[in-house]
Amino acid sequence: MKAREAPADEADEDDWFEPPTTEQDDTIEHSLFGEILDWMLAPLLLLWPMSIAITYLVAKGIANQPFDHALEDSVTVLTQQVKQADGAMLRRVPDKNSSNKGRDFLRGDDVDTLYYLVVGGHGEYLDGDRDLPPPQDPDKYRSGMVLFRNDTIHGTPVRVAFSYLDMPSSTDDEPRRTLVQVAETLEKRAQLANEIIKGVILPQFIILPVILALVWFALARGLSPLAQLQERIRARPPDDLSPIESGQVPEEITPLVGSLNEMLARLSLSIDMQKRFIADAAHQMKTPLAGMRMQSELALRQTDHDEIHRSLLQLAKSSEAATRLVNQLLALARAENQPQAGTAFEPIELSELARGVVQDWVQASFAQHIDLGFEQPAYSIMISGNAMMLRELLSNLIDNALRYTPLGGSVTVRVRSTLELAILEVEDTGPGIPPAERSHVFERFYRILGSNVDGSGLGLAIVREIAQQHGAEVDIFNNPRAHSPKLPGTLLRLSIALLLPDAPEEDHITYG
Repeated sequence: MKAREAPADEADEDDWFEPPTTEQDDTIEHSLFGEILDWMLAPLLLLWPMSIAITYLVAKGIANQPFDHALEDSVTVLTQQVKQADGAMLRRVPDKNSSNKGRDFLRGDDVDTLYYLVVGGHGEYLDGDRDLPPPQDPDKYRSGMVLFRNDTIHGTPVRVAFSYLDMPSSTDDEPRRTLVQVAETLEKRAQLANEIIKGVILPQFIILPVILALVWFALARGLSPLAQLQERIRARPPDDLSPIESGQVPEEITPLVGSLNEMLARLSLSIDMQKRFIADAAHQMKTPLAGMRMQSELALRQTDHDEIHRSLLQLAKSSEAATRLVNQLLALARAENQPQAGTAFEPIELSELARGVVQDWVQASFAQHIDLGFEQPAYSIMISGNAMMLRELLSNLIDNALRYTPLGGSVTVRVRSTLELAILEVEDTGPGIPPAERSHVFERFYRILGSNVDGSGLGLAIVREIAQQHGAEVDIFNNPRAHSPKLPGTLLRLSIALLLPDAPEEDHITYG
């Protein structure tokens, strides 16, 4: 092998490009039915206690209204009695033993207790229960209005209605403010609020299970098309890859069915390709196996040592062809099932990998009297890929080049780069590939007619498959360095993305 100096090509800035990594998330099975049910019932169960609390507050407000009106009427009546007492001279409200029945309206019932208090303008006690506390900040209340507040008497909460009266004074121009208060305990209010709560909440305990049953039934009915679709798919024969009918599924499931149909179409195409591949492989294996059987039978019938030796040579050639075919079939199968990204890829120095592969083919080039050369730049060219698969790719390119290059010809493997791409080239001085054939030579078991070269037609198919796994492109040109018009040669170029573009800038050569 001759080591040749190659011109350095242009490369990009000194930035590392790390290969993409994927992290496998922990998958947890979810029930669509249960998830929808949770999202429907969780807000319902959360809002139900809130509705009870709001209903209780509203019920208390409703219960307060009639009793507040009664307290207001009591204050009004009591105020009128105070006004009618004696003009400027305030007198007490008639007591319980009086023939005046004016206190009857303050009589309590069996549930609640009523309290009242009348206080003069100077704070003197006039009538009622002395323990009833006065309102705070009396100056902020206007006279003549009946107001309400919550308070306590003897440790018991009460509802108080009170009003201030402006009474004329005989000794002072300013009127005196008289306070009239009537208070009532809260038992009847609480009972009424509880009755309202019971009237609202108890029907909900009956309605809520009905709602849950209806929601359950609606979800089961709404998701039944999924179960029907599952049964239709499960009832299919294993070899039925026809599209799933989307007319019987809901609109929301139609995209899913469309994706399944696309996957089935790809799977069907892949299976058809595998069937054709197996059929073609079986057909290709028949030739070397039949030759081996014929040569072995012929050798068994021969008695001449020269004829036996000739038959054994042919048997060895047939065995070599069968071995190469099997190896290429295994390489193609391995390339088709290789992961396309992730942990299978690693940083690779392309020049070192190519040099190692070329060294493996030195002895074969010597045996065929072909000059096998290697050119690399002075800088490193880093890519992301699978080293084993890339070695297989380059081995097939060199093998093809050696097979089609006549004795005394040359094969050159070249590594270079552009601003964004790493370039791997294999050029030979053979008969070349006509432009019309270049789109077909990557097909499996395809061979150019009239080439008269042993081979299975799998080498470039393996190259294309590995290149696709690495997101690379393979192009075919005539050899720009060929000197014979009858032997235009071939230049196969692999272009793959750089991982570490650190080559210096220089002119690039374009081949066409």
